[in-house]
Amino acid sequence: MYPFKVLPERGRSIEVATGVRWIRMPLPFVLNHINLWAIDDDDGWAVVDTGLQTDDTMLAWRELFATAPDERPMSRVFVTHMHPDHVGMAGWLTRKFGIRLWMTRLEYLTCRVMVSDTGREAPTDGTEFYRRAGWSASAIETYRARFGNFGKYIHALPDSYRRLLDGEELQIGAHAWRVVVGNGHSPEHACLYCPALRVLISGDQVLPRISSNVSVYPTEPDANPMSDWYASLAKVRREVPDDVLVLPSHNECFRGLHARIDSLKEGQDRAIERLRLSLIEPKRAVDVFGPLFSRDISDTNVGLLSMATGESVACLNYLVHRGEVCSEIDSDGVAWYRLAEASSTRSPAR
Repeated sequence: MYPFKVLPERGRSIEVATGVRWIRMPLPFVLNHINLWAIDDDDGWAVVDTGLQTDDTMLAWRELFATAPDERPMSRVFVTHMHPDHVGMAGWLTRKFGIRLWMTRLEYLTCRVMVSDTGREAPTDGTEFYRRAGWSASAIETYRARFGNFGKYIHALPDSYRRLLDGEELQIGAHAWRVVVGNGHSPEHACLYCPALRVLISGDQVLPRISSNVSVYPTEPDANPMSDWYASLAKVRREVPDDVLVLPSHNECFRGLHARIDSLKEGQDRAIERLRLSLIEPKRAVDVFGPLFSRDISDTNVGLLSMATGESVACLNYLVHRGEVCSEIDSDGVAWYRLAEASSTRSPAR
């Protein structure tokens, strides 16, 4: 399942398929790395994803340039999606080499919008969203203090980009790569599939050891990203064969794409069923962490709390959209969810 026993050293790369190299960049989090991919692009190297904007990442890039397998420059930058560990250094790299950013429209524009929040005060919509989820006053105050940090990890994006379209074929060097767009984890996530090499660059859409966060955010509190996530897993399984080498954004390269997709779906099905059973009695979003997650979530780690809250609301909204759960807002502005009477005999989500 994991064909490569050695990980790339800092500042170096490993060839994992003909003309495709694996790069590993540091992250200052519990998840301490992101995988990037360099693809032979005739007169240069196309890079997929860029790492977080930090001094350490910039140093790692400079080390990589010094140990590159040849002297060809970077030719273009592909970004799978808008999260800072993927897009953070894209602006720096495109300006350094005078090249274009390739990205889907929703990812590019959403990133521009979120970066524009840097330095703003936390909006009322945000504080009301987390109050509605059941956050304490101290957690909301920490949210206010932390608001606007997203853009601090992203080098200024270029003012134009080349749009990636679902299903289009791109010629990168000697091979054609097809764009496979998924949703749920982010608005318009681009995977890249090369039939000739039998390689899938999966980004965060399919990871081998962890599941991607699927969250609702204050900007669209009634969204149903979990339904999008289920549909995207089915789409990737349908459009990409099982025998590819999967190059994910985190953990190791792996084989067994369809089995992993099936496992992700089945794991989410089980979590949704545990959630459904817990809602016989009314609960807030913060009350359903136990059925959904295997670790403790506390007010003291607001970053983790916000991710858990976003995913809890995503699961709750999924059941609300299916008509299995209803919600009511109490006099304090807190949402309480409970199982709808007609749903008590329904089978688990499929």
